[in-house]
Amino acid sequence: MVSASVETRLFINGEFRPSSNNETFDLFSARSGSLFAQVHEASKEDVDDAVAAAKAAFPAWAQLSPRARGRYLVRLADLIAESNAELARLEAESMGRPVSTYFDATMGSDYFRYFSEAAYPQGSSSLNTPGFVNVTVKQPVGVVAAIIPWNAPLVFFCKKLAPALAAGNTVVLKSSEKAPLTSLYVANLAKEAGFPPGVLNVLSGHGPISGAALASHMDVRALTFTGSVRTGKLLRKMAADSNMKNLILELGGKSPAIVFDDCNIDAAVQHTQFSIQLLSGQNCMANSRIYVQSSIMESFVEKFKAAFTSARLGDPADPNVNHGPQADKIQHATVLQYINLGKETGKLVTEEQSAPGLFINPTIFRDVPEDAKIMKEEIFGPVVVINSFDTEEEAIKKANDSEYGLYASVFTKDLDRAMRVATRLESGTVGVNCSGPTKGDDMAFGGQKGSGLQRESYLHSMETFMETKSVMIKVDGL
Repeated sequence: MVSASVETRLFINGEFRPSSNNETFDLFSARSGSLFAQVHEASKEDVDDAVAAAKAAFPAWAQLSPRARGRYLVRLADLIAESNAELARLEAESMGRPVSTYFDATMGSDYFRYFSEAAYPQGSSSLNTPGFVNVTVKQPVGVVAAIIPWNAPLVFFCKKLAPALAAGNTVVLKSSEKAPLTSLYVANLAKEAGFPPGVLNVLSGHGPISGAALASHMDVRALTFTGSVRTGKLLRKMAADSNMKNLILELGGKSPAIVFDDCNIDAAVQHTQFSIQLLSGQNCMANSRIYVQSSIMESFVEKFKAAFTSARLGDPADPNVNHGPQADKIQHATVLQYINLGKETGKLVTEEQSAPGLFINPTIFRDVPEDAKIMKEEIFGPVVVINSFDTEEEAIKKANDSEYGLYASVFTKDLDRAMRVATRLESGTVGVNCSGPTKGDDMAFGGQKGSGLQRESYLHSMETFMETKSVMIKVDGL
């Protein structure tokens, strides 16, 4: 049954409205498989309207003091935190996120709260040119487009919009067609918080239509995107072919974890198991490749299997469930396809069991050739490969043999070894005795190689949404 209680229209210039051509797309519940909502599909005309509204709102928003902009952000932070239960329910429906592990409203509100007080970018000054006093100033870029993924939509909504808005930009956000409901819910909260019309606009729709229109738009000056490498490459080309807009890309991962024989094996099992099981494996930081030193391989596999297969599958709205379904039929079929490929190349450690609906049972392979598809490609499901290694050099070589470089982990009690390995791993983030999604909010986050461009965090995000301008001041008599 279609829910009549959720907002499914587009949010443009401070108001909700249907799509210009009245086109909608069906959103099926990941919980039940039934039709849950019919969401308005943004057209190119809708993108143009949203960008025009953002462009018109930009001068007044940019001229506000950081404190004045911060008042809107902190109001929205409070409203997001207060809406935790409803936001969790919407994500349980749209992409199967268990409510028992839903920390997103807390994390998201923290982003808005932090940037409500942190938006005081500093320039510099110089007397190094004789006869001149020179300064640099930081200024917002203008209209920012944000395209967010479906696996943690609220986190990415807040992570991208809070710094962009705090810096004085206006924003047009496109949510994923798989999980559009929390973005629209927060758009309504922004309206309640009193954001001026046009400052924040939210569109729903598919990448080839609204996503491409945003990436190619001549009035969009920066684009921030989290998603697949394939889409990231397309967006980069569109940005180059249009107006060379600034890009912030966080792309996929095939994160390795290296487990040495001197580690705390129980702790290593706990961290790596949580990493690959979180969001039913639909997590770009998930350590889907685990390399274990040969001397502890059998013990690790046994303990990991016990922990991984103890997941409680079921209705994601049940607070006792910690492992929900895959987001939709397409993702479910994709993961099953990779599992079948894995059976052809490696040893299946877990028992083959059919799961109802869109569920995938936790799946472990071992002894998989390094050039196999399930070792090279991002699966985005609860599927992990555990391979062995003998030497430190071998482990590093295997871990780096990937076009991805988002997150890597090393487990050892030897600090010298930990630092040697961490500096040689080709990854934007390295966890020592921890694994993804563990990271520091004030630490730069982003990928190397095919996993992205630029960095995001409390201390880095705002810079990516600002231009640095040099001003040369000729002073008589100096």
